[in-house]
Amino acid sequence: MSSYINKGKLEIKEVLHRFVEEEVLPGTKVDPDTFWQGAEDVISEIQPEIEEVLQVREDIQQKLDQWHTDNPGKPDLKSYKKFLNDIGYLEPETEDFTVTTENVDREVTEQSGPQLVVPVNNARYALNAANARWGSLYDALYGTDVIPETDGAEKGKSYNPKRGEKVISYAKEFLDEHFPLEKGSHAEVQAYKVKNGQLSAEAGETVSVKNPESFLGHRGPEETPEALLFINNGLHVEVQIDREHPIGKTDKAGVKDVLMEAATTTIMDAEDSVTAVDAEDKVEVYRNWLGLMKGNLTTSFQKGDGKVERTLNEDRTYQGKNGEGSISGRSLLLVRNVGHLMTTDMVRLNGKDVSEGIIDGLVTSLTAKHDLLKNSKYQNSKTGSIYIVKPKMHGSREVRLTNTLMERVEKVLGLEPNTIKIGVMDEERRTSLNLKQCIREVKDRIFFINTGFLDRTGDEIHTSFLAGPMIRKDSMKGSVWLNTYEDANVYQGLRTRLHERGQIGKGMWAMPDEMKNMMEQKDGQLLAGGNTAWVPSPTAAALHAMHYHRIDTAQVQEEKQQSLHPEADNMLQVPVEEKPEWSEDEKRQELENNAQGILGYVVRWVEQGVGCSKVPNLKHVHLMEDRATLRISSQHMANWLEHGICSKEEVRRTMEKMAGLVDEQNAGDPEYLPMAKNFEKSTAFQAALELVLDGKNQPSGYTEPILHRRRREFKAKMRNRQSV
Repeated sequence: MSSYINKGKLEIKEVLHRFVEEEVLPGTKVDPDTFWQGAEDVISEIQPEIEEVLQVREDIQQKLDQWHTDNPGKPDLKSYKKFLNDIGYLEPETEDFTVTTENVDREVTEQSGPQLVVPVNNARYALNAANARWGSLYDALYGTDVIPETDGAEKGKSYNPKRGEKVISYAKEFLDEHFPLEKGSHAEVQAYKVKNGQLSAEAGETVSVKNPESFLGHRGPEETPEALLFINNGLHVEVQIDREHPIGKTDKAGVKDVLMEAATTTIMDAEDSVTAVDAEDKVEVYRNWLGLMKGNLTTSFQKGDGKVERTLNEDRTYQGKNGEGSISGRSLLLVRNVGHLMTTDMVRLNGKDVSEGIIDGLVTSLTAKHDLLKNSKYQNSKTGSIYIVKPKMHGSREVRLTNTLMERVEKVLGLEPNTIKIGVMDEERRTSLNLKQCIREVKDRIFFINTGFLDRTGDEIHTSFLAGPMIRKDSMKGSVWLNTYEDANVYQGLRTRLHERGQIGKGMWAMPDEMKNMMEQKDGQLLAGGNTAWVPSPTAAALHAMHYHRIDTAQVQEEKQQSLHPEADNMLQVPVEEKPEWSEDEKRQELENNAQGILGYVVRWVEQGVGCSKVPNLKHVHLMEDRATLRISSQHMANWLEHGICSKEEVRRTMEKMAGLVDEQNAGDPEYLPMAKNFEKSTAFQAALELVLDGKNQPSGYTEPILHRRRREFKAKMRNRQSV
């Protein structure tokens, strides 16, 4: 384990100290003494206020618990609202204002498109996500269930020409829909040519593009172009031509692929999807972020019989009407820091662990300064901004605290005010009820708000834990509070004109293998007023991009400004089941569903250090899960336990039964340690059980305290075994 280095009143883990001084600081124009003294000053100022707002959370929760104990069931709205006002849970609404954030990149302000979230501690995933700015439509269609495996169109182990034909037909229909020719179809084109910046197509006769402004340029000779660049609703599409390519050979026009501009922005996650529980883990997180900011992150892995080297993509260049131009080959990268709750022993002040969020703010911003100073062959932000997504803030005071933190970080690093932009995740009940006030606190630096069903539902359950047993988890999606919350998020974003300077985001599609369903349903998030939404993979990003071609989000948002007026009080409709008359079979199904999801995620988190993965559910459908998934499931199960819908014995029996199933689902993993062989000695099983049995007492229902402690316990156990 790493020892400590003393700097003033700070004790810094050696591994972090060495990383910062040897790898991060050089080239930033910040000297070590300035950085560490600045860190000490920031921690000394901000740490006490973080502790204070966390105590406010606990005080409010105690008052809520007492009120619901005295007033069980669904609250009377009038008295409930008065109570929430009296305790400061509901804040007085601020006067109207508009967001004034400046120097925001066009990927945020002008382009609507998919957004990826990826654990930054996994270099391969991080690079894949960064490079997902562009994705093959042919590959995305061929490899997913968007194209049905019927009539001889099965995927198979080798290329299936019949399936390929369906893929190409689908893609050509997409081109016809959004980049139509004056006459005929792209499927009939025998050759494309460019002359004086104008595109023509040979299809028995020479025809032009119906909307000439949608064609931006080409690459290669005009008579035989290698690529054609189109634009629609702010998103680009590249038609790639190569008559020698195996697919191009089969196409009349030699088209080998249609490349979609897809993940315009990506959140490099240092929070919910990573398992960083000590200084060594956290340095791995920071080092990958540094590699992205300096443009030198690489990784290699085995694929089949060969070795694949992965690096960041080059920019894409084209010849247009006004000469040569280029478009970034990479997604605009944002970084998610941790929230206010967790402390870390990688830095101590006066012998006391400090807020991990403070260290995140300092180190991720210092790292991003390499991009601002152009210490990389690539440039992330063209406008000189750093984008930090801040999760798990409760109410406007906590948002104001984040703003103060970033002001102090900017001073330490010698950055201009508001260089650091803030994305506010609207995923806690006190934030969504006071969202306008929260936005106001960061109106000069906010670039993003979004909704998150899982975390928000977890907080909904925990806030009203003692009101009564909650409705079944699947029923939450149709509840009054949830639909109002989704609308209110858009409403407040539009009301403050955030959409003109940033993003109004929507949540994750959690089923990465269910792309047909995604294509049929996820456009609803755009129609609801979002101009970005989370997707679970680069493949999903390439497919979801089609929704942004079909729907003009700017037009939708303009219409929503006139028509959207959600009744905020509906968010106070607590989702309690007033007459819990579930059958024994219904209760069993709910408990088993929750328990299996908890165990399937926790076992990988605690014992394999995997913070985000595809976890099969009871129906063997793989779901993309992170700590937000765990929060809702553990809180729901704990709530039912509290209200006698189930007993501790039932919870234990259900957990043991589902542990056996999870063991079976992971039987092919050589690194997996079965839980059912010894429940008492399985760290993962005990962690999962604790998350439920002690769920009521977890701060805001968060899972981090238990997970971090159990992961560290498991790592210590493995070290002890290796030393014997």
